[in-house]
Amino acid sequence: MKNIESSRHETLANRLADILTRLNSGYRLEPNELAKEYETHPRTIKRDFDRFEGCNIPLQKEGKYYFLDPKYLGQLTFKDIQTFSQISGIRHLYPKLDVSFLRELLDSRVYDAKGYSVEDASQFRSLFRLFSDAILKHQQIAFMYKGEPRIVEPYKLLHHHGSWYLAAVRKGELRAYRLSRIELSAHSHELSSFKPQQSIFSQLEDEESIWFGQEKHEIVLTVHADVASHFQQRALLPEQQVIKRLDDGGLLLSSRITHTTQILPLVRYWIPHLKIVNPEGLQVEVERELKNYISFNHIQVEK
Repeated sequence: MKNIESSRHETLANRLADILTRLNSGYRLEPNELAKEYETHPRTIKRDFDRFEGCNIPLQKEGKYYFLDPKYLGQLTFKDIQTFSQISGIRHLYPKLDVSFLRELLDSRVYDAKGYSVEDASQFRSLFRLFSDAILKHQQIAFMYKGEPRIVEPYKLLHHHGSWYLAAVRKGELRAYRLSRIELSAHSHELSSFKPQQSIFSQLEDEESIWFGQEKHEIVLTVHADVASHFQQRALLPEQQVIKRLDDGGLLLSSRITHTTQILPLVRYWIPHLKIVNPEGLQVEVERELKNYISFNHIQVEK
């Protein structure tokens, strides 16, 4: 019975993927003809089209034929989906991104994602349009950032750890501006075009964080054996490297950072299983903050 059920869902996923591909290519599809081709009932095919409309796919109908809104024809390719997954930071969430995977994805019983925290990007719709236009036209832009006016040369919109940033050059240096802190300036500014520099594109390609052009420092940490497997399975720290496996099953790790805000929140999260060995001052800072926190909350409880 299980094999029959599995086969039924596989047939459904394959059929939906095939119909979507045809719609995206501009075909006008008629349920009765599709029913004969897929050896099923026309009502089944109509339910397929209902699924698409339920997923906000812009279907149109003329007579007995279904087709995709012409404005959306051919706009999505498998390369587009792969690029989107990379930009959105979800490329590594799934084992593969190919035709067979997309067919599996159409079966909602198989894949789901929870606990992936990202800010709501709908609030940046106007900024996305403005900045993307300026990036493509190589045009300076002006805005307020933390209450201060900025005129920059925009290069790219970046998604980093759930937040969106604008990578732009100001006074000859590449910087990252968080979109949630940007306000469009009401004042008029004299803006000019600029010639993009290949060195900036290379810097954007090579840098894994948003701390552009700043000197990196090595942090050495120990990981308790109870959680060592988590750090072995994937890099949980910036530019994480395993120095050695300890006799007690723990790990000695190194991490390269440009600012302590990249590492301290992670150390606090993994307390008491993660400890900074070098520089010692950072571990002292973590412990002092923890003691102050406990002391403050103890006083609050007594009151």
